[in-house]
Amino acid sequence: MVRDHEGEHASRWAAATSIAAKIGCSAHTLLDWVKKAEVDFGKRADVPIDGADKLKALERESRELWQANEILQSGLIRPGNRRG
Repeated sequence: MVRDHEGEHASRWAAATSIAAKIGCSAHTLLDWVKKAEVDFGKRADVPIDGADKLKALERESRELWQANEILQSGLIRPGNRRG
């Protein structure tokens, strides 16, 4: 709705303010939704929401692997040298 009606207003902010009042949310929230939709539809450069979730998971996995590697390199645990 914001994109459809922003030509009727002085700015995108003005359009968002007008529409937000009608649908019961803040203009900031509405503009965030517009930006996320633009990313998801390739109209704005950024990582789409589903890509962002995958990226977070990969970053977490990478961090865990780095930590495991540092433990192995420190000599605290050696492959094949298990206790028990």
